[in-house]
Amino acid sequence: MTTPTASTSAQPAGPATLLPPGLAGDFWGGLASMLVALPSAIAFGISVFGLLGPEYVAYGVSSGIIGSAVLGLVAPLLGGAPRLISAPCAPSAAVLAAFASEMLASSHNSGPVRIVALAMLVAALGGALQLAYGSLGAGKIIKYIPYPVVSGYLSGVALIIFVSQTPKCLGLSGVHASWGGVTSPALWKLDALLIAVATIAGTVAGRRFTRAVPAAIIGLAVGWLAYAACALGEPGLRHLEGNPLVIGPITLGGGIATAVVAGWSGLAALHWSDLKLVAMPALTLSVLLSIDTLKTCVVLDTFSRSRHHSNRELIGQGTGNLLSGLLGGMPGAGMMGATMVNRESGAVTRLSGVFEGVFVVSAFLVLGRWIAWVPIPALAGLLVIIAIRMFDWGNFGLLRQRSTLLDFSVVAVVVFVAATVNLIAASGAGFALAILLFIRDQIQGSVIRLKLTGDKISSKQHRQPAEQAILERSGWQTTVCELQGSLFFGTTDQLLTELEPDLKRCRYLVLDWRRVRSADFTAAHMLEQFESMLKERGGYLLFSRLPKVLSSGQDLRRYFEQVGVMKGNVRLFDSLDDALQWVEDRLLAEELCPSGDTEAPLELSQFELTRQFSGPGELALLEHCAHHLSLVSGQLVLRAGERADEMYLIRKGVVRITMPLGDGSHHNLASFGRGSFFGEVAFLDGGARSADSLTTTETELYVIPRARFDEMAAAHPAIAMKVLAELARALSLRLRHTDAEIRALYEA
Repeated sequence: MTTPTASTSAQPAGPATLLPPGLAGDFWGGLASMLVALPSAIAFGISVFGLLGPEYVAYGVSSGIIGSAVLGLVAPLLGGAPRLISAPCAPSAAVLAAFASEMLASSHNSGPVRIVALAMLVAALGGALQLAYGSLGAGKIIKYIPYPVVSGYLSGVALIIFVSQTPKCLGLSGVHASWGGVTSPALWKLDALLIAVATIAGTVAGRRFTRAVPAAIIGLAVGWLAYAACALGEPGLRHLEGNPLVIGPITLGGGIATAVVAGWSGLAALHWSDLKLVAMPALTLSVLLSIDTLKTCVVLDTFSRSRHHSNRELIGQGTGNLLSGLLGGMPGAGMMGATMVNRESGAVTRLSGVFEGVFVVSAFLVLGRWIAWVPIPALAGLLVIIAIRMFDWGNFGLLRQRSTLLDFSVVAVVVFVAATVNLIAASGAGFALAILLFIRDQIQGSVIRLKLTGDKISSKQHRQPAEQAILERSGWQTTVCELQGSLFFGTTDQLLTELEPDLKRCRYLVLDWRRVRSADFTAAHMLEQFESMLKERGGYLLFSRLPKVLSSGQDLRRYFEQVGVMKGNVRLFDSLDDALQWVEDRLLAEELCPSGDTEAPLELSQFELTRQFSGPGELALLEHCAHHLSLVSGQLVLRAGERADEMYLIRKGVVRITMPLGDGSHHNLASFGRGSFFGEVAFLDGGARSADSLTTTETELYVIPRARFDEMAAAHPAIAMKVLAELARALSLRLRHTDAEIRALYEA
């Protein structure tokens, strides 16, 4: 038995057809989605251009049809999301309706023809901006606009549509087509109210009882039946001419072609100064349509187990909206409802969107005369349903917790500005609040990932017990911080507050930059303050792992050099271990009395390993087991994987222990200096070396092979026991120190 793939098994079968299965699914998906998208597109067109007067209602119908056809034919071919259906949508209607209303009320108005031309320019410029977003790779950036801002936009659009369509549901027109008329029941027309209520009820009931026919089609059918019932008792409703409750003839001086020519004539009469009028509406439109499209794409990805290409989709949407605007059509976006219907009807590829555009053109050519009889209250009722569903009612749940009150405030402000001013102002408020949310998120978490004092963390340089005691006693003079996130004007005060107690007492401040994403001039100025405060006590500001290039592309080292941070008592280190070792060396140099033999090779009697030996005779027996080895800087002592059992005592110099990694690099495990030892693990168990050993300076060693040690131990077991006991003691001290560091790291 063959198991169907996820992409095919998830698709319901369409009606029986002679077409190939994939093409058949696209065919039926395109047909079903057209039935959903076209009525809404017509309603959106009327909601915009109907504001210019009853004679422009037909132009609104033409605009909606043109937008559906152009977007359906162009966007799928160039887009990056198969099965996505693009058509005129609520955000485009809200932005253009607000723009048209503003032009009607402003001094820039010189007639409906000019407003139509400006609306075409807004739509075309919005599409061009979307095309630019996709070409410049901004698709991913748009998706990162905070959800409260997006929710506020869409809820504001829903509120505007609801307010603008409610008077049409009540049959109000002219000076009464306002909220004042809505609050005056005496002005309501019962026929219009009955048609609108019937449409709303039919849409809601259709969605609940069947999915075979789109709910919008059922609602419009019920609304038309209600209109027919009203026409039985009112003869005036049986005529098309002069009937205020229907769309009327879809003509504007000769049809759609003449409407397009009229729009182009209006465009030719515009001036360059008019770009100021359309710039902000076009920007608002482009952002809203891009967000709406990409949000639909994300939902579609979830259902179809696919992944869309956001930048390519913006290119397709932008091209479609650009052409639609130039042809006088409504701009649009990927529609959630039509897209889901398309998928549920069996659509598989982007051809389903093309079929939708073809069916729009066919429906107009075949049913154009019947579209004229569609009741305007029915379309208004359909838009009211869309507005109610678009409004994000879940935002009221944000009021339940104090932690989400700011998010609710952002939504409320955007909705309020959209409803009381316009969507253009709401877009500005939205962007400003997006910045506020970003700052809020940045300052909620600390920019200090880890903070320890010098007695809780040390370098990988192994010290003698006496030296270790000095470092633990002087550890309060050192503060080590691992930074994270972004250091900018919103977080620098927080960093200063957290470090202020340490800056009053410590002399060495080590800042590790490995997890920092960005830094600005405010942060640089604060670092200069740190350096000045430390310098007063003879201290230093140390940077470790300061990245040359951040993920944002910023060259942080060069930037700090340019703004003057890398001066005075500032030191830069490639690793945190190097910075800690530098501080430890300075602290030890201050505590220990300088002597002339600090660089002289140690004798065997000067090692902690032989401190229990009682006389020169015992030392001579152990020294007989060892031989001297002189190495230059950078010479390999041991290689990982070698079978050897020697133990090495460092008379002079430093040896670094590194673990080789699979990519050819190495990880530094430890460094051992004068008076310490290494190689003890293989000396004890006889196994292979676990790491490489490399000298970092000229080095003198005692080498004790296990075979010669065993020979001595057989003859003098007491001496061997002393060596092994001291070896065990030294290893236990190392383990205790390591345990303390691990505990400090977890508790920090």
